[in-house]
Amino acid sequence: MIDNRTSSSASEDQGSVRQRAIEAYDGAREQVSDTFSEAPLIALAGGLAAGALIAALLPRTEAETRALQPAARRVKQSARAAYEAAKDTGTQRLGDLGLSRDRAQETIRSLLSDVAQAAKDSGQAALDAARDRDGDGSQGR
Repeated sequence: MIDNRTSSSASEDQGSVRQRAIEAYDGAREQVSDTFSEAPLIALAGGLAAGALIAALLPRTEAETRALQPAARRVKQSARAAYEAAKDTGTQRLGDLGLSRDRAQETIRSLLSDVAQAAKDSGQAALDAARDRDGDGSQGR
């Protein structure tokens, strides 16, 4: 009889687990359906993101490489030209303002030196104040 109750109990547990799984699936399916009907653009964006992820994970074929190579070359050339133009224009504009790499380095060194000196002076002032306080406290005893 113990075996019958054990198997009966196990069977009930399986039925309960199965029912909860079915209910969870139905709930999730209904929630996804509601989301798609309320926000189709979000669903579209999610689909595009999933497709891009899958495409990124798959290896590129030789046909894709041959087809994309000319376009990739043109994009690289355009990007390189844009970078050079921006760099040249920026360098020229900084030169017009009297700023150069050497002057910037000098300014940074001076600034760091001033910051270090300020920190040193602040530390010394704090030490002096602590000594003065200790001196005042010991005189009052």
